[in-house]
Formats: sequence, structure tokens, C-alpha cells
Amino acid sequence: MTLYVEGVSKWVPDSSMAQFQEVMRQQLESSMLVELEKLVGTAKAGDAEICKKDFEGFKKLYHRFLQVKGPSVEWPKINRPPEDSIQPYEKIHERGLPENVADSLNKLVVVKLNGGLGTSMGCKGPKSLISVRNENTFLDLTVQQIEHLNKTYNTDVPLVLMNSFNTDEDTRKILQKYAHHRVKIHTFNQSRYPRINKESLLPVAKDMGMVGESADGWYPPGHGDIYASFYNSGLLEQLIAEGKEYIFVSNIDNLGATVDLHILNHLVSQPNGKRCEFVMEVTDKTRADVKGGTLIQYEGKLRLLEIAQVPKAHVDEFKSVSKFKIFNTNNLWISLAAIKRLQEQNAMDMEIIVNPKTLNGGLNVIQLETAVGAAIKCFDNALGINVPRSRFLPVKTTSDLLLVMSNLYSLEAGSLTMSEKREFPTTPHVKLGSSFTKVQEYLTRFESIPDMLELDHLTVSGDVTFGKQVSLKGTVIIIANHGDRIDIPAGSMLENKIVSGNLRILDH
Repeated sequence: MTLYVEGVSKWVPDSSMAQFQEVMRQQLESSMLVELEKLVGTAKAGDAEICKKDFEGFKKLYHRFLQVKGPSVEWPKINRPPEDSIQPYEKIHERGLPENVADSLNKLVVVKLNGGLGTSMGCKGPKSLISVRNENTFLDLTVQQIEHLNKTYNTDVPLVLMNSFNTDEDTRKILQKYAHHRVKIHTFNQSRYPRINKESLLPVAKDMGMVGESADGWYPPGHGDIYASFYNSGLLEQLIAEGKEYIFVSNIDNLGATVDLHILNHLVSQPNGKRCEFVMEVTDKTRADVKGGTLIQYEGKLRLLEIAQVPKAHVDEFKSVSKFKIFNTNNLWISLAAIKRLQEQNAMDMEIIVNPKTLNGGLNVIQLETAVGAAIKCFDNALGINVPRSRFLPVKTTSDLLLVMSNLYSLEAGSLTMSEKREFPTTPHVKLGSSFTKVQEYLTRFESIPDMLELDHLTVSGDVTFGKQVSLKGTVIIIANHGDRIDIPAGSMLENKIVSGNLRILDH
């Protein structure tokens, strides 16, 4: 190998280059430890111990990051999972339910991932506090669902929220409104990790502050952090002591992720030695889901494969609906005892996701993150269950929001179900343009949400508004060119129509 030093080329044996790289890694790691000690020294009284705990996890992640030499998967080793490792939901469902459903429910804890902000939809504060249906927020609907379960079966299913430093304060304030609901609510916080300068590979932050520029130095490290943070909070131990055995984990913005009694029964009814410690709900991939993680068999284990791990030459193959037919919904059922065991054995192994970001001042940084589903390979008797698409109803954009606010869905006890009046079980494809991106602007463009029961596809672009009681059927495309405006009149019925140009309805 030829090494260039200040314009002078010199041949260096590969073994010497490996030694040189190892020395550089050790120096970087030592420098990082020094910087972390300095940061802890700036913490407020009482916060230093929390920071130290967080940094223990970060040190492990950083050490592994420096060791990485190539892709985390070798493409030729990837195999399709054995048939019995991904079971159809119908097979689980047909076994029916036991006479006493309450016994199973009393072993369950519902965990919602609540670390995200609503900034992508133009909202301040936690995303879980955005109104999505009849003035109900994501959090309202979650509480209603669990309260309904507890009242119906006379059970005590608690709700646990994993907050981040971005969402904790606002979430805790709002929890007071549920004081008289029949749901016990616990919270714990994700870790707080330092963002890393892409050039120096050292922390950007100079202190532990969270105001102004200091706040830019920190990030919550992805939902894979749930295992360590849950364990470190003491809440995991407490729930095990209360007789809880499984957690059902999902994103708080997935309105399809309700407690499924059939999956729960399948878990608790297995003999102890053969008990499944981890279930990942997957569903059939469509063209809209080609980037979603999928399950593979790798070195004898069921494993989650994310697009970030796929070599560039195989990305198109990964996106293929015919080869990789399912994707991860991030609805997971996990054994509490198994989490405790793996944490105590330091055996939780998740691939590192290197997430590049550019801060306001133009500084390029990286965030080291992990995904909760990536731990599937660490658990015994892991299983995928291919669930109906209705269990995956995420609201990431105002296009998704339009669907869940419409008459396509009916709301009962906090759960949304597809209207029986819709002839096709598939969800329409809705694509709203940049004028609809922010929730407040989106709301001003609809005097009322259109009738969408017979809609297949909707594309809206430009300055467009909708009057009351508009009905959309089939494929509808509405495009207002730059400088034009289109007002869809109240009571209009658009079926298989393209509307373009300029249409103004003026009051007089």
C-alpha cells in the first residue's frame, strides 16, 4: 500500500497500515473520553449521574462505530426466512381466544415511542399532541384504546411512553388531563447523545446546555435505545415485579397499532421453554413501501435488513416487491424477562445507523443511532407475523392526515377502522402538494373534509381550496399552475377528473 505524507509517497506494508489505523482509532477514542468527561463537568447538580449513564451507551456505540470495516451484511449470505418463521395472521387468528382474556391482558404493557416532534408537519412540540380526528390527538386515541380494554375486560394494562428530551416536558404537562382515566401511565426518557463533527469525529457540544446553539449539539439516538433506557430507568424491573411479561411497542403515530388479543394469546399460551421472546408484525409491501426494512434469514437467525445496510449494487433488488415481499411495521411484541437478561449480559447487538445532518450554521455532523427491530436476532424463538395492512396506518404527512380525518374510517373507543361502506379494502393513494405541508395551512384549505369512500387516487398541487361537502371518486388530479388558484365549489362531485388552470369562486 502506498501512503502519502505531505507530498511524499512511501510504500507501507498492509500490516503497518493496519497498526497505524488502530493507533488512530485508539487516539480518537481517548480524545472522545476526555471530551465526554468535560461535558459531564458542565452538568447541573443532580444531572451528572444521568449524563454518565447515557454516555456509557454512547461510548459502546462510538467504539463499535470506529471498528466498522465494511457493510454489516454480506449479500450472498442473505436467505429467505423459513416458512414457519413468518406466520400468516390468519393462522394465529383461527386458534381463537381463551375464555379468560383478562389473564393474558394482565401480563401486557403497551409502550408507545413518543420521542418525535411535529416539525415536519409545521407543528411545535411533541407529534403525539397533534389533533388527528374529532379534536383527538394521537395520545388521546391511545389512552382511549387502553381504557376501553381495561373497562371491557376489568384489567390493568398500563401505558408507557418513551419520551425524548424534546418531548418530555410538554408530554408530562398534558398527562394531568388523564388523571381520572382508567389507565396507569408511566414515562421514561431516551438517552441524550452528543452529535459528532463529521471531520474531527468529536462532539460538537461544549456543555450540557439545551438552550440556543448548545441544543444543536444533542440528539435522541433512535428507538433502538429503548432497551437500555427502559432498563436503566428501573421501570422494567418494576413491571416484571408486578407480573407483566410482554410489552407491545409501536410508534405513537401509527393509528393501526392497537392491542391484538390473538397475537397476545399466541405469545402467552406457548409452553415456557418454547416461548417466543420477540414478534415483529410485518405486512405485504406495496410500491409505497419499497424502502421499508424486511426480514431475512442470516447466519441461521431471523434478522431485520434495512435499506441503509444494502450495498448500492443491490438496492434495486432490495426494493423489488417480488423478491422482498414484506416490510416491518415497527409493531413489536417483546418479552420483558428477555430484555432484562440481554441487558445484564451486555448481549443486545444492533447495527449502527450513521445519520448525517447539517446544522443551521452549515456544520456537517453525524448521529449514531439504532433501530428497535434490529435486536430481533438477539432473542430466542423470534417470529414474524404477516398482519393485515390495517395494522399499519402511520400519519407522517398531511396526506396521511387527510385519509384518517375522512369518512374512509370510523372511530370507536379510540380505534380507527375502515368504513364498511368502502367497497375496496385498499387505502387510496393521496399526494398533497407543498401548499398543504403544514397542518395549519392544510386545515384552512378544506372547509370540510371531502367524501372519499370511492376514491382511488388524489393528487393536488398548487393553490387549491375545497368547499364544503365535496365528493371525490376514482382518480382525481387537481393542478393549479404558478400564479393560478383553484377553488373547488361546495357540493362538487369530481369523478375521474383532471382539473387545471384557474378557477376562482368569489363572495359577493
